[in-house]
Amino acid sequence: MSNTTDPRGLADEHVDVEVVASELVFAGKVWDVRSDTVRYGDGEIVRQYVDHTGAVAIVAVDDEGRMLLIQQYRHPIRRRDWEIPAGLLDIAGEDPATAARRELAEEADLEASRWEPLVSIYTTPGGNDEIVHVFLARGLSATTTAFAREEEERDIRVEWIAIRDVVDAVLEGRIRNGILTAGALAAAERLRREA
Repeated sequence: MSNTTDPRGLADEHVDVEVVASELVFAGKVWDVRSDTVRYGDGEIVRQYVDHTGAVAIVAVDDEGRMLLIQQYRHPIRRRDWEIPAGLLDIAGEDPATAARRELAEEADLEASRWEPLVSIYTTPGGNDEIVHVFLARGLSATTTAFAREEEERDIRVEWIAIRDVVDAVLEGRIRNGILTAGALAAAERLRREA
C-alpha cells in the first residue's frame, strides 16, 4: 500500500448522499435519535444515530500554565470524570465563540480576555453527528456574579493542574474524557509551538 495523500492537504472529505428516508426514533430532552436510509455505492444502508445540537468546550489556561479541570458525575459511565468546561450549542443563532464565553462563565465563574479556536472534533462519528468546538481561553479573571448550579453541576469540583500533568494523566489512562483529551493535547502543542 502506498501513501499518495499529500499531508498538507489531509482533510476529512464531505460526501453528498441521498437520504431516502429519515425517521425520528426518539425525541429526547437534550438530543434525538434518528434512523436514516441512504443510497451509498450500489445500494442502500440504514444507520441510526444521535442527532446532536453540537457543543463547545474551553481549555482555560492561567498565567502559570495551569489548565482548569472540573469533575462532575456522568451517569452513562457511572463516574465523576475530569472534564473541561463545556456546553451545548442549544441557543438558536448563537455562534460557538459566544457560547464558549457563556459556558466558561456559567461553569467556572470565569471570563477571558483572549480567545482563540483550538480544535473542532466529531466525538463519535459512527454513532452521532456531534461536533465540539474547543477554544483556548487566556487572560482569565473572575466574573462579577457567580452562577447557580443544578443537578450534576451542584457538586462540581474545580482544580487547576499543570498542562504537562494533565497530558501525563491522559497518556497513562487515568483520565479518559475525549473532549478533555483532545483539548489538552492540542493546547499543549499550541503552547509548545508558541514557546
